Amino acid sequence: MSHNGNRHPSKKPKLAGVESVLGSAWSQTSTGKAAQKKAGLKKQLVRQNVEKPIRRKNPEDGRPSSKDKGQKATTSKLSSVLKVPTKAKDSKMANDGGRLLVVAGCYEKILYGLEIDLQRREEGEEGEERAGFTPVFVFPAHISCVKAVAASRPSGKWLASGGTDESIKIWDLRRRKELGSLQQHQGSVTHLSFPTRTHLLSASEDGTICVYHTRDWAVLATLRGHKDRVNDVAVHPSAKVCLSVGKDRTLRMWDLMRGKGSASVKLGKEGEGVRWTSSGARFAVISASTLDIYSTKMALLQTIHHPARIQAIHFCRDQADREFALIAAEDKLVTIYLLPSLVEDAGDGDESSIPIVATLNGHTNRVKAIDSIIIQKTTYVTSVSSDGRIHLYDLTDILGWTGQSDPLSVDPMAVYDTKGSRLTCVTVTDCGDTEMANSDGLPRKRKHTDESEGDEEEEEEEEEEEDIDGDD
Repeated sequence: MSHNGNRHPSKKPKLAGVESVLGSAWSQTSTGKAAQKKAGLKKQLVRQNVEKPIRRKNPEDGRPSSKDKGQKATTSKLSSVLKVPTKAKDSKMANDGGRLLVVAGCYEKILYGLEIDLQRREEGEEGEERAGFTPVFVFPAHISCVKAVAASRPSGKWLASGGTDESIKIWDLRRRKELGSLQQHQGSVTHLSFPTRTHLLSASEDGTICVYHTRDWAVLATLRGHKDRVNDVAVHPSAKVCLSVGKDRTLRMWDLMRGKGSASVKLGKEGEGVRWTSSGARFAVISASTLDIYSTKMALLQTIHHPARIQAIHFCRDQADREFALIAAEDKLVTIYLLPSLVEDAGDGDESSIPIVATLNGHTNRVKAIDSIIIQKTTYVTSVSSDGRIHLYDLTDILGWTGQSDPLSVDPMAVYDTKGSRLTCVTVTDCGDTEMANSDGLPRKRKHTDESEGDEEEEEEEEEEEDIDGDD
């Protein structure tokens, strides 16, 4: 498949290149502050038009009313708030303490929250020193299976969990309390993610994708297009577009700047997962034991035929911008492949040039989910398995692989055994410190009051809107 600028009415529509959508999204934000004020894209206008958080279902048909004016207004104004945090701001909120919070869900309805100090070492069973997980919370969060979890970054404040009970629970990680639940979907929740620290995205078996604002948890947009279950969603690193795959065997692109669908293409097979690479220059689609890698122009670059059914895919890159694909599968391993550069890609779909760099060992059953985070220039990967174990790995040696040695075999640096829980999903975030730095670099204490929390959120939103106004 490739992008064809001359579309004939008699032919089926192709999925337009992502570059064209990203280009239009960038141009939309470069009209200047005066034009944006006239278009009603300022924050105060958005707040006047947002609908109330949906807590109940429509008693008539069980679905939110399509006639709600607030939802129409907020859908058109999604472009005024959705953005990706800049590296400069992310670095200001970096976790200098080296502490991570790993949250996992399972079939048994339980959420496991584990904290780990990366600088602390404990003596293992065989006398070796390794980091240790400290349970922060373990409790039944839903009335049925937990299928998705997500934590906001950086300095994780929000946690969202969803499952087959059709509800999304929202938790304040700093205060360690539940804020309530979102009842927008009419089917099992299949995906949750925070594309920015102020927005939550969810997908469901009801075929819809929803975007919420974390300030009041109002629904900014409900994206409809899939004819059946949405299996997975991947937001571009720019947070301006996203891709979704579903049981209807289609790949759909959504313009998050406008809050509507952009294009779709039939895959010919069910896409079970989709992920962007770290650079956003490529994306991958999972189908059974096959991983197809595409360019932003929808050209098939590579196909990886893994020896076992793939459960999850993740990407990370090293200091030299080399892209690595992490594949979690039913072979009880996380296998890491080194993707060729875009210059080397010939687009012939040959996988002979994709070497296996390493395997992450330790699980005794299929690996269900993985996630990664970068702390102090070190990449850490967490994995969960049907064996009930949660693992954490340090990828320092793997990302330094030169290709002159055999694939590495890496054991976990930390292990937590849930004693039999069938784990389904996992997320990792850095622990927010209780001290923040002033502009002069001196630490100050955070005030744990409702007023200070609200001021902090408002400051973050104002910073984000300033960035949107200044985008070129």
